[in-house]
Amino acid sequence: MDAGQYTSVPYVLFTALVAHQILRRFETHLLSFNIPVLLVPPALLTAFSVHYDTLSNWITSTLAAYPRTLALYLAFLGTVIVGYRISPFHPLAQHPGPFLCKVSAFWMAYLSLEGEQHRYIRSLHERHGDVVRIGPNLLSVRKPSATAGLLGLTGAPKGPHQMGRVLSDTRITMIGIQDTDVHLLRRRAWARGFTPTALKAYEDRIARRVSQLVARLEEQKGEFLLNQWFNAFSYDLMSDMAFGGGTNLLEGKDDDGFWPGLKKTATTATFFGHVPWFGILLGRIPWVFLGNKAFLATCRNNAARRLARGTQTPDLFHYLSHEDIQGAGKNEPRPSMDQIVNDGILTMVAGSDTTSGTLTGLFACLLSNPDAYRKLQAEVDRFYPPGETITTKHHKEMHYLNAVLNETLRLFPAVPAGTQRQVQRNGEGITVDSLYVPPGTIFWMHVYSFHRDPRNFSPSPNAFLPERWLVGSGAETGYDVAPMAGYVHNEAAFIPFSHGPMNCVGKALALQQLKTAVCALMQRFAMRPREGWTLADYERNVKDYFVTVRGPLPASLEVRGGKSE
Repeated sequence: MDAGQYTSVPYVLFTALVAHQILRRFETHLLSFNIPVLLVPPALLTAFSVHYDTLSNWITSTLAAYPRTLALYLAFLGTVIVGYRISPFHPLAQHPGPFLCKVSAFWMAYLSLEGEQHRYIRSLHERHGDVVRIGPNLLSVRKPSATAGLLGLTGAPKGPHQMGRVLSDTRITMIGIQDTDVHLLRRRAWARGFTPTALKAYEDRIARRVSQLVARLEEQKGEFLLNQWFNAFSYDLMSDMAFGGGTNLLEGKDDDGFWPGLKKTATTATFFGHVPWFGILLGRIPWVFLGNKAFLATCRNNAARRLARGTQTPDLFHYLSHEDIQGAGKNEPRPSMDQIVNDGILTMVAGSDTTSGTLTGLFACLLSNPDAYRKLQAEVDRFYPPGETITTKHHKEMHYLNAVLNETLRLFPAVPAGTQRQVQRNGEGITVDSLYVPPGTIFWMHVYSFHRDPRNFSPSPNAFLPERWLVGSGAETGYDVAPMAGYVHNEAAFIPFSHGPMNCVGKALALQQLKTAVCALMQRFAMRPREGWTLADYERNVKDYFVTVRGPLPASLEVRGGKSE
């Protein structure tokens, strides 16, 4: 082939430099934008550089030369991108971090496969300080004083990682919507579903599932896995809330493979969360991730049945489908089926996993600390003597229960990384507490690192110590805990439900479920861990895949005062 048929190297290099500026200026996860930028320029260069005497020869020559030009173009483009990312001209160049993290988001995606990213990122903060660069355009922040500025009313919108997790830039759940106005509009229905009036209406539904959990645990003989029962309880309860019921894992029925499926897909979802564009690309291939699509179809069928049935007893679906405002003069159309399905999936995944994970973590902490177990049980007995029905009446007065719950959420936050945010690309960046976050920068306020920083919680930031929440409370709570040596307690650094107007909308429901279940279990049972088991055994198996995956919690129990009637 004539040398003239090869595209000039300087032209290819210049085109790669231009393409880099375009990609940097209009960074997006839209394949309709990115693919043409990657494929069209080398095609044009090839077409205008080859020699030809007939149209057929020109086409043949162009097709023959295109692969070489494309390879050269992509090589130059990749070199330019990497060179810029590690150069002193990058907007995040001042922030320390591992070299490979700066080079490519695929490095953190790879590291996330083992579920150790929460511990890894914390170790980076201990080594490098409060702001660490963990991706080419990604920061992890451990500055409680910056929380309000970065997550509050004037803070940044959501980041793009949820698009990678769900393998789509269109089928996005509420927590992944990047447009703040759209996010807050979508959130309205959720907010209506979590008002005090709505929560009061859920009490009987929660109480029935808690009673069912207690009854099943009464049947257990010898050692069993407590975490499996918490999984079944939380899934059945959130199925009630999301789709008006239809499951009964507590009775060993209707197992649609949710928990095995969640655990199986958690790894890939986390990987693609770090490289959203790659997840979106693979999500468009029909035969990829068929398990995810089967779960989506199940949720769609559940949503259709729930819509057809209508509201019998108000549940969260009642609000998410706008049944509460239909015919009430509200100017909000009923959401599409896709939106209802996506919200139902969010309810099931986020609600089930966070409740189960927190219950498991809480009892892991209590079983490893018999003194705390006895104190909490004594408080439960004071407010709910054996035989008395568990309601929400005394929850606010139960200070040791709240201390135990807070300490569990501090050590084992349901979402260890928190929620990802991204500064608007067309803005001026955000400056707060001497930290400047440039336009377009993605960041995490890394919850796990916040909670285990000795500057925020001391003494023993890695230990389960509920009393740290009661120091100096005295007559106000009935727990007059003496000051501790080296005591530090910075509640501004306690953000298990995030912060600001885009925080966890289901916080109130989660706390209601958790407190009701804990009170019922403590009232009814005396539990013991496996001989030789320690909290370190549990913590070692807690994996961070945005949500957590936990290991087994082996326990045995005795029913206090005999069987309930």
